[in-house]
Amino acid sequence: MYIATLLTNPASPTLTRETVESLRNAWGGGDAVWLSVGEAAEFILADIPVNRWEVWENLQSLGVDLIVQPRENRVKKMLLADMDSTMIEQECIDELADEAGVGPRVADITARAMNGELDFDGALRERVGLLKGLDESVIDQVLETRITLMPGGPVLLATMKANGAYAALVSGGFTAFTAKVAATLGFDENRANTLIIKDGKLSGEVGTPILGRQAKVDALEQITTRLGISETDVLAVGDGANDLGMLGRAGSGVALHAKPTVAAQCDIRINHGDLTALLYLQGYAKTDFVDV
Repeated sequence: MYIATLLTNPASPTLTRETVESLRNAWGGGDAVWLSVGEAAEFILADIPVNRWEVWENLQSLGVDLIVQPRENRVKKMLLADMDSTMIEQECIDELADEAGVGPRVADITARAMNGELDFDGALRERVGLLKGLDESVIDQVLETRITLMPGGPVLLATMKANGAYAALVSGGFTAFTAKVAATLGFDENRANTLIIKDGKLSGEVGTPILGRQAKVDALEQITTRLGISETDVLAVGDGANDLGMLGRAGSGVALHAKPTVAAQCDIRINHGDLTALLYLQGYAKTDFVDV
């Protein structure tokens, strides 16, 4: 059996009863269950419809995301999340670069790397090299004035953890940022790269080994083994090419507001919803959310 979930942006919900019932009838689904009126609904299906992606495309124009997934084991025991443009709304290295006066150059490299056009390790070294000489105090300044949490993140973490899930933040960014974000949101652990600092200034170097695509897969393997759970028990979320490995291996791999080349390789694509969409996907109703 499968579950079809329709959801939209909770800040400006556009999901109508007509849209849900029309699709349910067309696909011969079970009774619709509203997880949040105007925002998210689901119904059971016997099989995956052959016109799934055609319908998905049509619903995108209405501001609605459609996900079809197996009904079994959809409530996950672990959240494995990327940080930049996933749990926060920015790319930390781009914000540091802006402070260093090389913002546009670094932002271009970041965009190409996240789209899979550049080797991640080389692109990271090149970008960090452009930050050489930047005072380390700028890191705290950026954290305080430029970094904002992705909508829905605090509720996602609070609700999953209240239901016994483990949460790991695994980023191709930097520990100076993941430590703060992880502590703020309530992640159980965080992994990222290390900016080398000498005499109070960024040296333009990054610690090795560099945490990239394979390191995220390694984290998935290591943490699930340690917890004694299966990879199918994991909900992974990310937006860039270096997330594809973990998204493909996890039980549910979510491309959140992802680069087109990344989204095209994932069956679960959230383009309109916020991070609470990851709760709806698991069958949580809004009344189940833990307020923070």
